[in-house]
Amino acid sequence: MNGPQSHPNKRVLFVCIGNSCRSQMAEAFARQYGSDVLIAASAGLFPAFAVAHDTLRAMAEKNLDLRDHFPKGLRHLGRSTFDIVVNMSGEDLPPDVGARVIEWDVPDPVAMDYEEHCEIRDTIERLVMGLVMELRRQERQPHFKGQGSGQLPL
Repeated sequence: MNGPQSHPNKRVLFVCIGNSCRSQMAEAFARQYGSDVLIAASAGLFPAFAVAHDTLRAMAEKNLDLRDHFPKGLRHLGRSTFDIVVNMSGEDLPPDVGARVIEWDVPDPVAMDYEEHCEIRDTIERLVMGLVMELRRQERQPHFKGQGSGQLPL
C-alpha cells in the first residue's frame, strides 16, 4: 500500500423536529463545506409535509438549492448507521441512535419572520463549519497501528 492510509468520511445525521428547517439547512451546509470529511443526512422526529418556504429562500441566498429536498423521519433511514448525530430538536433522541450525539441549542425558525429565519441559518452555518473544522483536525492527527518498537525518532 503506497501513501497515507485513507480514513473513511464520518457519517453525520442532523436531526430537528420536522426536518423542514434546521436539519435541512445543516445537511446542505455540511454537503457544501465538508464533503471531504463527512457524509451528511438529515431527519426529523416528526417530519413535516414540506421544506419550509423561508428555508428554501434563505438557502437560495447562499446559492444552495433545496427545492428537491423533502422532510424525512428517522424511519426513512432504515438501517443506516452514523458516527455522529447532531441533535437540534431540543428533545431526547431514541435510545438506539448508536452514535456520538452532539447537542446544538438552535431555536426552531419555522414560525419566525424571514429576518430571524436568516439569523438561524447563519448560526447553523457557523456551527456546521465548526464541526467540519473539528473533523478535519481529527483527520490530520496521526493514526498509529499499534505495532513496532514504540520508539519515535527525536
